[in-house]
Amino acid sequence: MSVESFDPGSQVVTVTPAALEHFRRQLGSDAGKSVRLSVKKSGCTGFMYVIDMVEQGADSDLHYHLDEQVELLIDRDSLNVLSGTEIDLVKEGINRQIRFINPNVKDQCGCGESFSVS
Repeated sequence: MSVESFDPGSQVVTVTPAALEHFRRQLGSDAGKSVRLSVKKSGCTGFMYVIDMVEQGADSDLHYHLDEQVELLIDRDSLNVLSGTEIDLVKEGINRQIRFINPNVKDQCGCGESFSVS
């Protein structure tokens, strides 16, 4: 297991302040839980993002301490798809949604649930 400190310049995935605040609220008082990001094969285009609140990730996960409350775990097997991704929380009317800005995405399905990479 590797533990790395948050360095926006070298981070595989970056998290905006709005998304970080969202993760803080989601984790709430669940001390010991982390946010885990991975991708899985799904949908008509190829992959979909998976965000889980977990007590423990996989041994091979990368660990990034975003702040004193939030640790981001990234599935090492998903790195080639996630590298360079920014996670943001956007408001559209009264709705809030996690958005992934991923420079590796080459195509998305019509509903936006799945994507493909080159």
